[in-house]
Amino acid sequence: MTAIEVIANLVTPAVNLVEEPHAVPADLLIAVITGTASIWVSFWIMRVIRQNVERGLLIGELEASRAEVARLSHDAGISAERARLASEIHDTLAQGFTSIVTLLQAYDPELRDERLALAVRTAKENLAEARALVAALSPVALASGSLPDAVRRRAAYFSEETGVTATVQVIGAPRELPTPVEVVLLRAAQEALTNVRRHAHATEAQVVLAYDDRGVRLVVRDDGRGFASDGLDGFGLAGMRSRAEQVRGTLTIHGGPAGGTVVELEVPA
Repeated sequence: MTAIEVIANLVTPAVNLVEEPHAVPADLLIAVITGTASIWVSFWIMRVIRQNVERGLLIGELEASRAEVARLSHDAGISAERARLASEIHDTLAQGFTSIVTLLQAYDPELRDERLALAVRTAKENLAEARALVAALSPVALASGSLPDAVRRRAAYFSEETGVTATVQVIGAPRELPTPVEVVLLRAAQEALTNVRRHAHATEAQVVLAYDDRGVRLVVRDDGRGFASDGLDGFGLAGMRSRAEQVRGTLTIHGGPAGGTVVELEVPA
């Protein structure tokens, strides 16, 4: 109840006090009733306003929770589908190529026939591709250890597969990161090493995983032949950029005809 309303309710009793003194008690009673009703209505309106504000905040929280549940369900569906595809590739393509290599080598252990040797090399290359797909689709690499451990295992597998020396250096104190961030970093390391195997003709590769207060940075460099700037749209880099954007990361590639390529992914804290 405002001061204006109080004054307005007292005007009539004040006037009657001069003109009709006998009517003052009734006027005062009416003023008290009106003032009390005004105060009650004011409190009721303020209560309704507070309730509406609280309900609005609650609705906003519910909508945010529903969006988060939908996102988590979507991510869970994607993870399940990736796991299914990884299992299918492992049980069909990878096993098939392994059987082809085994049968051909059993038929001609020395691979004196050039056609058989070519078939074995082709089957081995495709087996490596199938294994790389399984590794890229399945999150088990992170389930069994930290991100640095997973990157080291990936580099060791790369060296065993290609004969190219791959070293891993961890700078700073490793810390647990959100799972989507770790998955993106591991995928980037896998894709970069796959590009080295496919295109670089390198003799050495280095993986650096650096942690600091600003975030985490992954660097994969090789001493291969490099590539011109107009080739930066290929080699699976579009997928790497897309994954980097999902975690607000920045992907940069440095390469040139003189040789050597550097792939760098930085994810902010």
